[in-house]
Amino acid sequence: MTEKTKDQSTVMSEEMEKEETKKNESVDADKEETQKEIIEQTDDEVNTLKQTIDELQNKLLRVHADFDNFRKRTRLEKEETAKYAAARLVEALLPAYDNLQRAVSSSKETQNFESLVQGIEMVYRQIEQVLNQEGLQPIEAVGQPFNPELHQAVMQVQTDEYESGVVVEELQKGYKFKDKVLRPSMVKVNA
Repeated sequence: MTEKTKDQSTVMSEEMEKEETKKNESVDADKEETQKEIIEQTDDEVNTLKQTIDELQNKLLRVHADFDNFRKRTRLEKEETAKYAAARLVEALLPAYDNLQRAVSSSKETQNFESLVQGIEMVYRQIEQVLNQEGLQPIEAVGQPFNPELHQAVMQVQTDEYESGVVVEELQKGYKFKDKVLRPSMVKVNA
């Protein structure tokens, strides 16, 4: 080959190498640009996720604080309710209490025991009415089959008047408050 051809061949070869290098540099630059974009996008996503986590943690703290406040408020309301639960009943009994005081005062002045008895009967009816309105009910005993949930047997007697296991006599009245037995009736039961 001639020197001119060699030079041309070398020049072409160098140009091709330069072009190849430019292409490689261009591809490398594109890759680098793409990687930068991916990194930036990932950084943005990470920052967004961090921000979301912070917001959720703050919400969680607020919800936890709200729940603690609710629990405290509920406990205080419950204590308040228990503290003044009997207030309505006491208020309803005050007129009967006043009448009892009047009956006692009146009987001291006049020494009239008949009016005292009438006053006490009136007070008894008032108290009974208030307690019934609140849900207190006497337990039926005499003539009823003995029920250990409602009656407390203190004696057994033998009589032909009632069947066996039936309450013959009530020694002390029993009471239920709504559905709960406050005090069972003390009774005599037929054997």
